[in-house]
Amino acid sequence: MALRPRGNPGNRRTRATGRPRSPRWRYPTSVLAAVTACAAAVGAVPAGSATSAGGPLSTDARAGTERRVRDLLDRMTLDEKIGQMDQIAVVRMQGDCRAGGGELVESCMKTVLGDHATGSVLSGGGMGPTRNTPGDWARMVNAVQRYAVEKTRLHIPVLYGADAVHGHHNVLGATVFPHQIGLGATWDPAVARAVAASTARAVAATGIDWNFAPVADLARDQRWGRYYETYGEDPLLAGTLAAAHVRGTEGAQGAKRVAATVKHFGGYSEPANGHDRVPADVSTRYLQDTLLAPYRTAIEAGAKSVMVNSGALNGVPATASPYLLTKVLRKQWGFTGVVVSDWEDVRALHTRYKVAADYPQAIALAVNAGVDMTMEPYDARRFTEGLRAAAQRGLVGRERIDEAAGRVLRLKFDLGLFEHPYVDADRADAAVLGADRDLARRAATASQVLLRNEKGTLPLGPATKKIVVAGDHADDIDSQAGGWTVGWQRVPDGVRLPGTTVLDGIRRAAPAGTRIVRPRDAADAVAQARTADVTVVVVGEKAAAEGEADSPRPELAADQRALVKSLKATGRPVVVVVIAGRPLALGDAAGTEGLLMSWLPGTEGGYAVADVLFGQANPAGRLPVSWPRRTGNEPVHHQQLPGTNAGAESAHDVAYDFGAGLSYTDYGFDAIGLGSPSVPAGADVRVSVRVRNTGARDGETVVPVYVSRPVSAVLAPPRRLVAFTKVRLAAGEARTVRLTVPARVLAVTPGDLDGSGSPRVERGEYTFTAGERRATLNVT
Repeated sequence: MALRPRGNPGNRRTRATGRPRSPRWRYPTSVLAAVTACAAAVGAVPAGSATSAGGPLSTDARAGTERRVRDLLDRMTLDEKIGQMDQIAVVRMQGDCRAGGGELVESCMKTVLGDHATGSVLSGGGMGPTRNTPGDWARMVNAVQRYAVEKTRLHIPVLYGADAVHGHHNVLGATVFPHQIGLGATWDPAVARAVAASTARAVAATGIDWNFAPVADLARDQRWGRYYETYGEDPLLAGTLAAAHVRGTEGAQGAKRVAATVKHFGGYSEPANGHDRVPADVSTRYLQDTLLAPYRTAIEAGAKSVMVNSGALNGVPATASPYLLTKVLRKQWGFTGVVVSDWEDVRALHTRYKVAADYPQAIALAVNAGVDMTMEPYDARRFTEGLRAAAQRGLVGRERIDEAAGRVLRLKFDLGLFEHPYVDADRADAAVLGADRDLARRAATASQVLLRNEKGTLPLGPATKKIVVAGDHADDIDSQAGGWTVGWQRVPDGVRLPGTTVLDGIRRAAPAGTRIVRPRDAADAVAQARTADVTVVVVGEKAAAEGEADSPRPELAADQRALVKSLKATGRPVVVVVIAGRPLALGDAAGTEGLLMSWLPGTEGGYAVADVLFGQANPAGRLPVSWPRRTGNEPVHHQQLPGTNAGAESAHDVAYDFGAGLSYTDYGFDAIGLGSPSVPAGADVRVSVRVRNTGARDGETVVPVYVSRPVSAVLAPPRRLVAFTKVRLAAGEARTVRLTVPARVLAVTPGDLDGSGSPRVERGEYTFTAGERRATLNVT
């Protein structure tokens, strides 16, 4: 979601601190009795509308979703259908009914839910109850649902949405998992799925049923502020993990079901100058073959909703693109769920992009393109009037409004909201606070990427008697959590986030008799390092979210580079730990004995770093992105196409390549085999890889399979990831793993510059590699 907070920032901070509040609402255990009684009072069921024995057909769970949707649509006014297509921020129902937050106010709820029949409510970053506890979140969401169910004409529950992108991070005390870029470094769909399921259980326990995650955008430009919200730069890796996230979210067993949202469809991560929401210009071939691929994989995993890219592609805002939202998403991919815009993006078609003359025309452009629900967070009345005017002017057909409203209703039925709109608020604290911390620790540990280990400096053993732990990030839990934590940009001032910092983790993991020194400042750190067995210096970025996190020069700050340079000059071993949402050009901080990329590891990240440093865990993370040698070459990614360029750094010149990562043992690939030496175009390819742990320690490694083309009609990258798996091997163990390369992964869009054809697998020779092992396939 793209959130631009409004109102008094002080109020947003207050909501996170835990001030007492008085619950204002009780809630029923069942909505059916209330609906039946209210239906009798309202009476007006149009002739020809189906009813069940106890009330309208829509209240009968045995009737089937399509019949229930049709029944409701037949009984709805135009304005009620329009209301289902709008999403309003909860702050419009709190306090002064504007954006300052506070307690829910019934008159405000009447305006939003009653007068405008709003179909969905969201809590953006920092938008929660006055007292930020899971129980109070549940009571707030229950209160909103209670009004919608019991005090509106048709008793339709709302969809309640939130961005829970690395745990239920909106709630103080909830477990904060690594951000997606760290999970990308695990190369492990099982980890991504488990984290998503845990998050779904937590949000469900607080009444939320719509999570705006996962992000299926690709990380290709380190300058972009939302880089860390992706699973990495490769379409196969990102798509596989995003699909696992979808399955974890929608398969979770919790207080209620939760819908996943694949975002930001599509090509959001390609702003022309690296700054968020700057329009992008990409070729049709690149869009189709690369950028859209991970979204499709995630959607095919069963995602119930899609959020639209806030940006513009090739001169067309994505929110107004029938090509993206109807031709590709609906007709080519067969998506049947709900498409929601991002924050105020429909209005932006008029106010910012200026492709619409007024707001009704902007709404018409978006709805006709394929948007079913508009995130219009602050003005329900304006949206209702705008879409009604568009319909009256013939800009939007009534059938399209029925289609969009019907999709929203269908999602509500699929989630079981008509039968179970509420949660037990008294159980929310136990279900959320500190839940699955062991999983968070495992996920953070699996995300650690060891990139440098000179002279066997790591792991640290019992002989290490003095460890200096330097750097501002060593004892900074907020930096570990990153953006989108409690508040929108970061943890708000005055809020203490529970968790374990790197310094805490090292202190707890150090062997008995080892002295841990925390210097006062940089000068003290250098003085202490001269007599230390090793200095661990923790560096990185300040936590931030979209916009503020953009970085025209993604490099380590000058003061941090100077500190590391001074520590290196002592001649004693130095290990650098990086806490950041993207690779940073290290400059003078490069070349230390150890380099560990920790990403944004969340509240259990301190344990994870210490587990790797002391050898309690054998590092198994691998880079999901390329690590630039220096700034100025962005975008950098391993699929850079070949050219006639010969200048320094003009090719894929990086410090550490995509897939890089060390272990405390060694692995080798003994052989790669193919199920057949030739296959027809369009057939899947079977691959087997013999992998061996050649070291003296048990461990886990990634087995990636790449393909290259000796000759290709269109430019092909030197290597292309087409399959991968992760395998655990005991010391000395060898195993053959079998993978399938789907034909679609090999397909490219043929043709000339216009790239107007459909993707297909070219005939000819393909070289598959695993490590140094090769096998050749002929596609006929």
